[in-house]
Amino acid sequence: MQISEGGCLCSAIRYRIRGAPLSTIICHCATCRRANAAPTVAWLTVDRTQFEMLSGHPSSYRSSPGVIRRFCGICGSQITYESAASPGTIDVTTASLDKPSIFPPSSEVWLEHKVPWQPINETLDQFLHGSAAADAGQP
Repeated sequence: MQISEGGCLCSAIRYRIRGAPLSTIICHCATCRRANAAPTVAWLTVDRTQFEMLSGHPSSYRSSPGVIRRFCGICGSQITYESAASPGTIDVTTASLDKPSIFPPSSEVWLEHKVPWQPINETLDQFLHGSAAADAGQP
């Protein structure tokens, strides 16, 4: 079983992921951009049972209804995204991993929110909304 670890910039928060992610994306949505002050954010989604907080106590912010973002209260590094719509999973910022290159993104989502000067990666699957189901008009 693959074990990956990561944490925040100041190392106050450390976590572990056991196993491979369910998905890996680059998000262009306006909320992720604002929360990270970046044009995109890379995320990996894991089953909650795969994620373990090793040290520290992240601060939290409800960025939209049913969504909690957790981050280091000392250095500000965003660590996780949790949605009430998907209680069995947790999204982890890929770049907070010690070795983020082991989980490259497979798709880009929320392209309808993309800043015009940010290029897309043509080798990845592209979605105007959050997923293939959303682009197909499914819930």
